[in-house]
Amino acid sequence: MTPTRTFTLLDENSQLLCELPVLKGTIGPDVIDVQALYKNTGMFTYDPGFTSTASCSSDITYIDGEKGILLYRGYPIEQLAKRGIFLEVCYLLLYDELPTADELTAFEQNITMHTMVHDQLTNFFKGFRRDAHPMAIMVGVVGALSAFYHDALDITSKKDRDLSAIRLIAKVPTIVAMCYKYSIGLPFMYPNNKLSYVENFMRMMFATPCDDYVPNPVLVDALERILILHADHEQNASTSTVRLAGSSGANPYACITAGIACLWGAAHGGANEAVLNMLKQIGDVSEIPKFIARAKDKNDSFRLMGFGHRVYKNYDPRAKLMRATCYEVLEELGLHDDKLFKLALELERFALEDPYFIEKKLYPNVDFYSGIVLHALGIPTNMFTAIFAMGRTIGWIAHWDEMISDPEQRIGRPRQLFVGATPRDLPPQHR
Repeated sequence: MTPTRTFTLLDENSQLLCELPVLKGTIGPDVIDVQALYKNTGMFTYDPGFTSTASCSSDITYIDGEKGILLYRGYPIEQLAKRGIFLEVCYLLLYDELPTADELTAFEQNITMHTMVHDQLTNFFKGFRRDAHPMAIMVGVVGALSAFYHDALDITSKKDRDLSAIRLIAKVPTIVAMCYKYSIGLPFMYPNNKLSYVENFMRMMFATPCDDYVPNPVLVDALERILILHADHEQNASTSTVRLAGSSGANPYACITAGIACLWGAAHGGANEAVLNMLKQIGDVSEIPKFIARAKDKNDSFRLMGFGHRVYKNYDPRAKLMRATCYEVLEELGLHDDKLFKLALELERFALEDPYFIEKKLYPNVDFYSGIVLHALGIPTNMFTAIFAMGRTIGWIAHWDEMISDPEQRIGRPRQLFVGATPRDLPPQHR
């Protein structure tokens, strides 16, 4: 990247401290390259949460939170979600371009042939309690994959990285379904190579050896859309965690496991689970005004989950798509009169019409609608984040692969503003 101009830094006497190059992306804000700042001034930058810091250059995903724009490799999320399938988006994120019909067929077949997991991996599940959270199990089982697929762990080899990517995309849904089956005491269902990616996952989730499962096309499309909308979201907490772990040279399974662990947090991947828990807390439509009032009260710790977004200061483009999907699923399943769904839709109406929420731009986000849809699909609340991880796996892999290939990438090593004790001697009695 060639600097477009320089940023001049002056001291308190207006004397020149240093000039820093300014780098320009294809779209979005310019960035000040501060790599030489410490060398030239003896100072670091201070940015808790890295909200104003570009930790890398990337050509995968672009977000404009002010305008409500989300692009995968330049393609608007609205177009991809309405006409695409999840594996087509996986191919796009992994290989930069949309696949041709032949390329997509070959990619789908390659994924299908890797959906099975090593049979000994099933032994790991027996070490967990039946009531263990699925994310706890996922962290352990996905992390163990490197012990079974160590034939392609040379991260300097593009061939090995591609094979690891295929294996992760293919096997994570199998592991997610196994987590669910284990939690309810039912036998694992093996993948079925005749089904599509999403159909196969739904069958592994809901079929039993004595009663097969025929996926409903409307519900399959809904889950396809959920996975597409969650496939990537730029340098979020879990993706940054994957990149940081990968910067040390860790194997891809360890890096994706780090991402899963980060996603587990309620402020990140646990948000749609929190939405359902909040709805259960509200309990009844008649209670909505009281909880709306609590959400406005600065002295009340209650938060209205599923509204507003850290990045989007406009309507989350994913939420618009998920809202339409939500209504399609409720119509298909005849759930408009269900107590929980009536409560959710009434809460949505209140928030969209309330001047406070409109002024603060606290629109329903993707987590609000995806939680409702997943619940309607029959997926338990504690599995929501695992489904999120299944969709986000491709984004993590794409960023990990991009990072490994980046000649500017070095091991992550953030600095700090130290506010502890200055040097002091140990008291005589402690010597």
